[in-house]
Amino acid sequence: MIGIKYLNDAHLKGFEKYKYNCVDTSILSVYVMHPFWNKVVLFCPRWIAPNLLTFTGFLLTVVNFFLIAYYDYDFRAATETPIPIPDWVWILAAINLFVAYTLDGIDGKQARRTGTSGPLGELFDHGLDSYSAVLIPIYMFTIFGAADLPPVRMFFITLNVFMNFYLPHVEKYLTGVMFLPWGYDFVMWGVSITLAITGIFGAEFWQIPVFGMKPCHIFELTLYISAVITSHPIIIYNVYKSYRDKTGKMRSFREAIRPLVPLSSLFILCTLWVLCSRNGIIDMEPRLYFVMCGTLFSNICCRLIVAQMSDTRADLWNGLLNLLCVVTLFSVLPYPSLGLPELSIEIERYLLYGLTVCVTIAHLHYGAGVVREMCHHFRIRCFKVRSDASSKRTATTTNNLDVNRNGSHPNKHHLNQRQSKAE
Repeated sequence: MIGIKYLNDAHLKGFEKYKYNCVDTSILSVYVMHPFWNKVVLFCPRWIAPNLLTFTGFLLTVVNFFLIAYYDYDFRAATETPIPIPDWVWILAAINLFVAYTLDGIDGKQARRTGTSGPLGELFDHGLDSYSAVLIPIYMFTIFGAADLPPVRMFFITLNVFMNFYLPHVEKYLTGVMFLPWGYDFVMWGVSITLAITGIFGAEFWQIPVFGMKPCHIFELTLYISAVITSHPIIIYNVYKSYRDKTGKMRSFREAIRPLVPLSSLFILCTLWVLCSRNGIIDMEPRLYFVMCGTLFSNICCRLIVAQMSDTRADLWNGLLNLLCVVTLFSVLPYPSLGLPELSIEIERYLLYGLTVCVTIAHLHYGAGVVREMCHHFRIRCFKVRSDASSKRTATTTNNLDVNRNGSHPNKHHLNQRQSKAE
């Protein structure tokens, strides 16, 4: 990886000691999805590596993104007549997303079946999920269109999705326990069903008011309200409880807020560019702008995941934000007040293009580098089951299968909590 190493000795030693500790109390997950995934994983050959399942599911979400973008790059198709997006695109997108969701649900179970459970699988899984956090909302934006849901409002919805994904990892950084949010399963089902309905009835179906409100506005309000009611208060309580009972990492206040600094900086810089752009960048290139923000978010999130899994100090700043600072500065300066020619639309667009390319290459290099370093350290292959892995399988296959999407038992969250206290 051209001589760059992203993991130091502290990271690697932390990974060696790492034990996955999870609490999954979602009714949909525990009583519906896990029984279904337990059946599905039995059809998966043991020679298929769990990370291959994870990566295949992620690629399906990427295929959806490019397929929909091909027909509707600027979120205008929903208001055009006839609507240029064929019905089969939505049907295929719904199938791809549900298959990706299923693969994400069985990868941990496959790891137990093949005796390949380890920190790389969780890091690989959550790292790719952090990238999907920007891809999946874009499907919904395309359905509703920029006429009913302006790009600036899409942007703030995206920031809300980022926060909902990031805060549980901050919670784990402080408590040592991953409390899987209820919303994930419902969102994946909701988006899959919405895509399928769009393919059957057409995008115009979502123009029909419900109790005097357009579906896009209901979608927007639901995301904000669910975050305020079902996500953030629970996270705050879990963190408070870990400090009260002394079951968490007991980090100081300054250390506890470190993970929030790079995320807040990303939000501030991106919002400043959106609101103060000399040429309205969010209206010119909304899809690319979301991808740029999502790539930076994924990099910040992946670095936090590495820190919380290895029990090391979280980054206070992300180097890729330096590029964002420079580009944002050039894009919002009041050039006429400084006696300079106004920034042209083409130049600001090229600034976004260049920034997106740079952060994407840097993020892909970081992800590939971390995976390679972990594989080298643990002497494993990312996409291959070792021949001696079968010797590590436990005797009770049923118990191994009945684990959550990342490897812990869904019906034993109290046991996990006790284990956390003991540690």
